[in-house]
Amino acid sequence: MQEWWGLVDHVKQVADRFAGAGFFALAPDLYHGTVTRSPDEAGKLLMALDIAGAEKDLRGAVVHLRGLTERRVGIVGFCMGGALSLFAACSNGDDIGACVVYYGGHPKVQYDFGGLKAPVLGHWAEDDDWANATIPRIESALRERGVSYEFHTYPGTRHAFFNDHRPEVHDPAAAAKSWERTVAFFEANL
Repeated sequence: MQEWWGLVDHVKQVADRFAGAGFFALAPDLYHGTVTRSPDEAGKLLMALDIAGAEKDLRGAVVHLRGLTERRVGIVGFCMGGALSLFAACSNGDDIGACVVYYGGHPKVQYDFGGLKAPVLGHWAEDDDWANATIPRIESALRERGVSYEFHTYPGTRHAFFNDHRPEVHDPAAAAKSWERTVAFFEANL
């Protein structure tokens, strides 16, 4: 799932990488065609996102993929999409087999951890106070409910380290390691 920029080429290329790794891949467009390069506009889009409406879009994507594969779905998202990945895993219970969160955060997302059945893999940047502020609350809820999870923090990285379209923050080594872990996590759980 997309970062706050919208369904940009980077996210489409990540979906293509998953397809190349042997997975059915779908990248829902939660902004319904709107994309931006402006951080100010991206922040406005993030805050204006109708979470209930996004959940319907995500549920539709999950139902579609289950129909194609007859298997549980893996879900992954970046930044805003990372928060929505976990949100969708909580909301779609038995339909989700694995959830991956890349430096996820969204101030309006409230998780119903009681619905979460899938194991969670988290990738966090070392220098990312905004997204990392969510880790203790998420980790506590996962532990409390006995949900299997594995979190990794990548030394020397900043928010969006996976995004190779943003050279100012992209960290090739951390991106490669997180990708390797994500593919292995999906292969083990789906």
